[in-house]
Amino acid sequence: MKSLRIFILLGHPDEDSFNCTLANEYERGAEEAGHEVRRMNLGDMRFDPVLHRGYRTIQELEPDLKAFQDNVNWCEHLFIIYPTWWSTMPALLKGIFDRTWLPGFAFHFTGSYTWQKLQKGKTARVVVTSDNIPFAQWLLFGDTTNEISKGILGFAGFKVKIKKFGYLKHFGSTGRRERIKRKVYRLGRKAK
Repeated sequence: MKSLRIFILLGHPDEDSFNCTLANEYERGAEEAGHEVRRMNLGDMRFDPVLHRGYRTIQELEPDLKAFQDNVNWCEHLFIIYPTWWSTMPALLKGIFDRTWLPGFAFHFTGSYTWQKLQKGKTARVVVTSDNIPFAQWLLFGDTTNEISKGILGFAGFKVKIKKFGYLKHFGSTGRRERIKRKVYRLGRKAK
């Protein structure tokens, strides 16, 4: 298997979380398989997630946001893991994309309804955790990953695969959590 450049983004602000455990497993699997890995943790990043003037004036990016863009440009495969909070990603994670997913980095408009996807040719795996059953959540609220898969990553050209793990709080037994950890470890080894 070809060695890839992988960028891991832990999208949970708390490093004492099951999401962090899963990010560690993915990273361990990827490194053991010989992939080159870079990682950023949302809780360690310092930046203002608010677009104070919308996109009328682009705010200067803080060093952590510049590093995030550098890592996205560097990688061939992007791995993001985050919890579902109110049917979407944590606000701070959304703030990263609001601030960095800019023309000249993620896309370039070529016409009124056409654009060049500047991250085309790359792959992404998004793992989303939830205390709800993923199918029940989909029945109640629709596709809660459309924003990340199509509106953000797909818009920039990433080929995206989503994996959801749910019902973790009430039925997150030790055995079940260990099985999930093994699945995520294998995803890391395969760079999927």
